[in-house]
Order: sequence, then structure tokens, then C-alpha cells
Amino acid sequence: MSQPDPSVVKQFLLSLQDNICSSLEQADQQQTFSEDDWRRESGGGGRTRVLTDGGVFEQAGVNFSHVTGDSLPHSATAKRPELEGCSFEAMGVSLVIHPHNPYIPTTHANVRFFIAQKEGADPIWWFGGGFDLTPYYPFREDVIQWHQQAKQCCDDIDPHYYAKYKKWCDEYFYLPHRQETRGVGGLFFDDLNERDFDHCFRFMQNVGNNFIPAYLPIVEKRKNTVYGERERDFQLYRRGRYVEFNLVYDRGTLFGLQTGGRTESILMSLPPLVKWRYNWQPEPGSAEADLYDNYLKPQNWLDL
Repeated sequence: MSQPDPSVVKQFLLSLQDNICSSLEQADQQQTFSEDDWRRESGGGGRTRVLTDGGVFEQAGVNFSHVTGDSLPHSATAKRPELEGCSFEAMGVSLVIHPHNPYIPTTHANVRFFIAQKEGADPIWWFGGGFDLTPYYPFREDVIQWHQQAKQCCDDIDPHYYAKYKKWCDEYFYLPHRQETRGVGGLFFDDLNERDFDHCFRFMQNVGNNFIPAYLPIVEKRKNTVYGERERDFQLYRRGRYVEFNLVYDRGTLFGLQTGGRTESILMSLPPLVKWRYNWQPEPGSAEADLYDNYLKPQNWLDL
């Protein structure tokens, strides 16, 4: 079995951040990413990159973090009590993109690696990550293309992964109080430690490297779609669901806050503008109702 090597994972993650930022800048054509390097008092740090008020992207954040500590927070040990008292390293790249145009979906992706150890014991390690899509005015062909890319990403490593991690994504990015999914899903995996380190690392790399090929073709197809105040208003309303999920349910947000991570970087995922309305319902048969009626429920997009 290959041994875990945090240094090679970190090298990949830094390169992935560079590549994603470069691709997004080329797609935006007006703005570039600003960068903040930060250090965490109790160990580690990261570099946060944010693009704001671009030609295509209202806000895009692509973060790298590598934090260390003498003990894990409750969010990490609640379901894994064997991690109590372990020192740890956690590293990853996490991104959220909020476009101007309501016909371009919001999207999120992350890939991460954890390794924890007690003195004198073997290390406990795992990978996690995925990517998901949150459209406002969805196009079925875009959703199918997104899931085709996700399936190919999985099939390159293990043909059983897509069905497993697509289902996990549908279940994870779900708002119980709204009884709806956050969007149309994608992939979500966590606690991946099977076969050996090299196998798991290859899959994490594949997920990270397939995000841009999955997302940017949708951006290119929809960025020039004409929209008005109605579409923009609905986009801002639906962004509220994104905020609700990230602040109430997202484990990554909780982990970052509980480990003393940089608050500005953690909350970078939140949209710059958002609306809430009391008891709003879409007009039956409208384009807005189409989202609720046909997309915000788990389904087999590839007709497998």
C-alpha cells in the first residue's frame, strides 16, 4: 500500500488553484484575482483569491488552505470518535462562483485531504470533495453535460463511483426546511480511504481537474443571454437558498469556523447581493416555476 504524502497533495492543490484562477480570468476578460496570504495563529494558513465585479463573474473566490493543529474540532470528531486527541493537517482548494447573468448557474467545488495521528499510532487519512451546480433558469442540455463530465471523471478511476457520489451529492446539498435540493447536484465524496493512497489521490485530482471542463462550456453558452430586472430579481431571491445552506448545514463552513480559520476566507462563498421574500411562490407555468417543478429534486440526468 502506498503511504500518504501530504507534501505531494499540497503541491497539486497549489497548482490546481493557479490553473482554475487562470481559466476563470480568461473567461471573464475584464478582472483578475486579488490575493491575500494569511496565517493561522495555531498553525498553518492559506491564500485566498477573489475576483469581483468582472465582465462575467460578479464574485468568484478560489481558496487554498493548509491548517494544522493539536486536536480536531467537534465537527470532525462527532461521527468519528477515534479522532479525539489526534493532531491533524487539513488542506484543500474550495471555490464558489456567482455570475452576473442569471442564465449562468452558480457553482461550487472543493477537494481536500485530512491526515490525523496520535503519538505512536498509524496515521488516519482521507480525501473528500466534489462539485455541484446551482442554476436559476436551467437548461436541460447544460445539466446533462455537467453530469456527463462528472460521470467521465468517475469512470476514469472506478465505474461504480458516479452513481455512489452523485447520490451522496443529492443527499448532502439538500435543504430539509425547504424540502428541495440546492441545485442539480454533481458529485460529493468524503472519508475516501480505500485500496491505497495513490488510488484515492488520483480520484481527488480527477475531480479537481474536471471542474473547469464541466463549468466553462456552460458559461460560454449562456453569458450573452439577454436578461432583465425580473430574471435578476429571481436570481437574488434564489441566492438566499445558497446562504441558508452554507450557514446552517455546510460542514466545511463549520469546520473552518471551529478551527479558527480566516473568517473572511470562509464566508467568501456568500454572494455579494441577495434577497429574501416572505412566502414567495412562483407563478404556475412560468420559467421560475420550471426550476421548482423540474430541477430541484434528485433525478437520473443521464437516463442510465
